[in-house]
Amino acid sequence: MTNSTKPIGIFDSGMGGISVLKEAKKMLPFESFVFFGDGKNIPYGTKSINELIKLSDDICTMLIEEYDVKAIVIACNTATSAAVSYLRKKYEIPIIGMEPALKPAVKDHYGGTVGVLATEVTLREEKFQKLSALYNVSTTVLELPAPNLVYLVERGIVDGDEALKEIQVALRGEASRLDALVLGCTHFVFLREAINTFFEGKLAIYDGNLGTINNLKRILEAQALLASGPEGFVKILNSGGDHLVEQSWKLYRL
Repeated sequence: MTNSTKPIGIFDSGMGGISVLKEAKKMLPFESFVFFGDGKNIPYGTKSINELIKLSDDICTMLIEEYDVKAIVIACNTATSAAVSYLRKKYEIPIIGMEPALKPAVKDHYGGTVGVLATEVTLREEKFQKLSALYNVSTTVLELPAPNLVYLVERGIVDGDEALKEIQVALRGEASRLDALVLGCTHFVFLREAINTFFEGKLAIYDGNLGTINNLKRILEAQALLASGPEGFVKILNSGGDHLVEQSWKLYRL
């Protein structure tokens, strides 16, 4: 196996990163992907930084040693905030992280109010706080921690009355103030249509998936690691058991 034909590893705290996997497969059809959802240890948003580094490190080691991946995408804003610097220092292969798509949201809604739905860890970590401070001078950035939405997606609920109710709770009465909403957790991308319904299609919604995969593509090209065909495979793993693998495939096929 040449370096360019090796698979790409993607991991998340659970099934949210499947939204990143879908974007990656759509943009890079010749690549093969091994996705690992850490359903056994979800949620990541309430764990300490040291716990998140240990979990992320163990997953990267497994993906490299067992699947010989050529790059790893951390499909989790929380794990990126906590562990990406450590992982990049430890491993020689490219490690691609995520961050909330605040920059394009502020660019499009300069001077307005932009909400960021994310986990507690993502919002309080230095990485996001620096990003927020950069734009909060010109634009009001509202931090909206929404741990219950993670559990909603893990249960396979991405629309309907229950989803709309939880979205309303997560917005904390701030819905009428918003000019844009950033989905700062990969789980929330599966709720995009429900959120759009909640706002009657009148609110701009942003996520970081496309930007992350564009970054992955640029790095692979720069290091001559981009696959050129035939179409690659997709493998899905989950530490929480076979039932979560099955649920992940259902989300992947949505």
